[in-house]
Amino acid sequence: MKKAAIIGCGGIGGYHLEILMKFKDIELAGFCDVLIDRAKAFVKAAGKGKAYSCFHKMYDAVKPDMVFICIPPAYHGEIEFETIRRGIPFFVEKPLSLDVNMAREMVKQVQEKGLIAASGFQCRYDDLNIKAKEFIKNNKVLHISASRIGGMVETPWFRYKYISGGQLVEQTIHQMDMLRYLLEDEPDTVYSVGTSGHITQEEWPGYCIEDMSTTLITFKSGITATMVTGVYSLSVSSWDNRMTFGTRDARMDYRLATDLTIYDESGGGAGNLGGVVSGDGMQRTADGETGIKQKSTVDFGYECDRTFVEAVLTGNGSKIRSPYADAWKSVAFCLACNKSMETGLPVKVEY
Repeated sequence: MKKAAIIGCGGIGGYHLEILMKFKDIELAGFCDVLIDRAKAFVKAAGKGKAYSCFHKMYDAVKPDMVFICIPPAYHGEIEFETIRRGIPFFVEKPLSLDVNMAREMVKQVQEKGLIAASGFQCRYDDLNIKAKEFIKNNKVLHISASRIGGMVETPWFRYKYISGGQLVEQTIHQMDMLRYLLEDEPDTVYSVGTSGHITQEEWPGYCIEDMSTTLITFKSGITATMVTGVYSLSVSSWDNRMTFGTRDARMDYRLATDLTIYDESGGGAGNLGGVVSGDGMQRTADGETGIKQKSTVDFGYECDRTFVEAVLTGNGSKIRSPYADAWKSVAFCLACNKSMETGLPVKVEY
């Protein structure tokens, strides 16, 4: 039986632990965290394995066949390079790094070693994507209007940009990744503007990320998109998170990990707007909006972890939907947005 280990025994590590405990064909053998008590808590929860505060010592003692790396964004690098050197297949939570050059080098070494490696873009495994990709294939998308608005994350390091990378890199990267995945297209240029001043230090001491940012994205195909993301919200009433894919005669509203609704005038399988375009160019609806809705029905986090584990067990990584080299592209995409915020200029996304 192959042995698995987890490095980083915080919130996201616990998420993966809960899933991995359901698998009966792997052994949870080691847990590592700089705070040893957190690693010990994982041992207790799993009912097996040993706790370590040094990943080198864990690797020497446990000799894991696979490892889940679940650490804050700024701390990637040493762990991955040593994991690659030892030839251990690994699953790393997004983002892979806040340093573009470091991430590029890690991708290079993974490919040279021929390692099975994946990243935690779990939303790629949602069954919503079948219908979404079908809509995009059958309709020429012109523009996407997207958003992710929420409140401040209570994880202490999140509010420090030099550790988290900010909301766009740490959280909204899921939506940015899904734009790439659903469109099967790559971003060419980004122009991002950050906004601050709404959240106070009294609310969140030490807070130093943008309250919100707005990004204009141009894809290589010519499709444009806007992404608005923020952590200022005090109520679910303040914003509705969604990605709206617009065409000349239809649209798809896609809510990450929740549902999608397709509106068109077919009157058949995809709903009927009863739409009217009047002589003055204004769009009006005759009967009110209706559309066909599909809800997410799978545990896509489970599917994501299970796919990686099976890839290691079989030695075949072809079913992994977010391999390391592709995940890197979503990271480069988001880091280009941060660079644009810093410089005030449009930035070309380069891999």
